[in-house]
Amino acid sequence: MSKQLPLDGKVALVQGGSRGIGAAIVRRLARDGARVAFTYVSSAGPAEQLAQEIIGNGGQALALRADSADAAAVQLAVDDTAKAFGGLDILVNNAGVLTVAPIAEFDLGDFDRMLAVNVRSVFVASQAAVRYMGQGGRIINIGSTNAERMPFAGGAPYAMSKSALVGLTRGMARDLGPQGITVNNVQPGPVDTDMNPASGEFADSLIPLMAIGRYGQVDEIASFVAYLAGPEAGYITGASLTADGGFAA
Repeated sequence: MSKQLPLDGKVALVQGGSRGIGAAIVRRLARDGARVAFTYVSSAGPAEQLAQEIIGNGGQALALRADSADAAAVQLAVDDTAKAFGGLDILVNNAGVLTVAPIAEFDLGDFDRMLAVNVRSVFVASQAAVRYMGQGGRIINIGSTNAERMPFAGGAPYAMSKSALVGLTRGMARDLGPQGITVNNVQPGPVDTDMNPASGEFADSLIPLMAIGRYGQVDEIASFVAYLAGPEAGYITGASLTADGGFAA
């Protein structure tokens, strides 16, 4: 008799799931037995490749094009996921954008887009998702250790957007707890991805700030998310949980 996987029978949607941390989360949730839909904006090739990889390994996956700055597109992605897979149990809000610039020069359009993707899309997706979720539902937001510590200039609006998720997570946990839905916020530190490689221009300044002295790996964040999505994490809600190698210690 084969061992039941922890997410057998569950349906998940990952906002921003075609690359980096998001793709690792998609792979891990699928490996744990979930049927997984995920959104992408411009990475159509990698998105389809990821979906086919999961299907080839015996799983179920669906790639959905949706700009997280577009509220209607986010809502449609939630509805399409529920329609394709018969419901929705897990929402991972991973989509995020980063612009770094001095306050005096920060473009207001960049500011507005960062809030639309990093904060508003989390609310919009969650609002749409809870219409399908019941007991055991999970909402997991991907924040940043920069909500706790911003050690370089130019990142104030980004830090603000990630700090906003701390309050949103706590408030939604209160709202949704009576429905049996947990809401948590994972705050990664520097993680080795295409956007911020461990050999990139920021690495020399960031690595000395970490107690462990290295970048994180995408699978280390994905495993944390999978735990929060699973049955053993039912008593954790309203929490902002940092996985940053001691960056904010």
